[in-house]
Amino acid sequence: MQSSHAASAVSAAFDEPNLVADAGLVPVMRLAERARLPELADAAIRIEGAGNGGGAHPAAKVMSLVAAMCAGADSIDDTGRLRHGAMPILFDGIRAPSTLGTFLRSLTHRHAPQLHAVHRRFLRELAVHTPLLPGARTVAFIDVDSTHKRVFGRAKQGAQYGRFKGIRTLHPLLATISTPLARPVIAGVRLRQGKSADSRGAPTFVSEALATATGTGCTGIRVLRADSQFYNAGVVAACRRAGAHFSLTTGMNPSIKRAIAAIDEDAWQHIRYPTAVLDTDTGELISDAEVAEIPDYTAFTGRPKAERVTARLIVRRVRDLARPPVQGEQGELFPVWRHHPFLTDSPFETLQAEQHHRHHAVIEQVIADGKAGPLAHLPSGKFNANAAWLTLWAMTYNLLRAAGALTSLFHAKATTATIRDHLIHVPARIARSARRLTLHLPRNWPRQHAWTHLLDTLHGPPEPA
Repeated sequence: MQSSHAASAVSAAFDEPNLVADAGLVPVMRLAERARLPELADAAIRIEGAGNGGGAHPAAKVMSLVAAMCAGADSIDDTGRLRHGAMPILFDGIRAPSTLGTFLRSLTHRHAPQLHAVHRRFLRELAVHTPLLPGARTVAFIDVDSTHKRVFGRAKQGAQYGRFKGIRTLHPLLATISTPLARPVIAGVRLRQGKSADSRGAPTFVSEALATATGTGCTGIRVLRADSQFYNAGVVAACRRAGAHFSLTTGMNPSIKRAIAAIDEDAWQHIRYPTAVLDTDTGELISDAEVAEIPDYTAFTGRPKAERVTARLIVRRVRDLARPPVQGEQGELFPVWRHHPFLTDSPFETLQAEQHHRHHAVIEQVIADGKAGPLAHLPSGKFNANAAWLTLWAMTYNLLRAAGALTSLFHAKATTATIRDHLIHVPARIARSARRLTLHLPRNWPRQHAWTHLLDTLHGPPEPA
């Protein structure tokens, strides 16, 4: 491919009032309206005494922020992309970046529960209006994990030197809901200071996530999955109060080591992965492992008897590839294994339970998705503004997942970056005639049929109440 004109024959002028760069926001924001996001925000968010207009019209500001994140905004200034070309023809109530920044900075710690309530109710509405979680009435997995987001600047509230030496971070906590047929959606988020322990507030957070899962239609088997930072009696108690199962990585404490050492060698079952799995400790790809189960293992024996938990301890072991099999002229005298135990009361048989537990890593895809988009930055110096930004990202993520689920099987499992590229970032020219708007999009656009299907689905007759 090469230029078709000499450089001197090409010029540019930003003067066309009827163009938009993100025509995909038209059906996506219609979906947000069908799922009642403006009404939910107006009903829940109350900002009084701000003294700067930050509390006025919260629904318009929430919708503007969600729309900007759908289009890929990762800072407050990026929300200005909503004000180009013919966007004011397509949407009413678009707010300026300065107004949205004032709104975020007006939020205090007591407004966080209000935003969380909007997020939970919005997710329930999306699950009603779209096939967001197919198979949820049979089995659903609720995954909990935390991450660290590096930040810069000493004025950013809550940023601390925590797990990573010499790096200042904030410490988000996430919960997701997934099924064997669906990519995860976000059930809840919390922003904590950089030094906060992973398990801080975990039982309460788990209870909320399980309640949200039930509200979205997860009425079958529910299994909470988490790594060893959440292996505590409080998390197990929260699962049992909610009628859910648990699958928790235990780590290698002395009691676990003794239990593993007592496993008979004939009890190990060989498994082979269909695709090689990355060993996170060694960086090697492994294809083989062995699994064994201890049917009745009592955990938390140092706690009062009522808080002790007896469940299945399932152990996966792999060859320790960090140690060379041959040293000098002498071969390996005996195999050395690395063990990965987890405690569970799930109803699945041993190998199936082990496979399900390994799939807890699906939450890492959500975290990576966010850091490649709106979570590339936590844009404000105010902790509560960043906490609100995190919650608004969770709403945006779920909205894009719902839009993908309505579009096609491919987009139902695509990343949000792909959904933006295929469905949101579509240029269009606006034409008006006889009180009707027509979007003229590029001829031979590669995702024409998928985009048209989404538009027709959301701009057809309203669904019956």
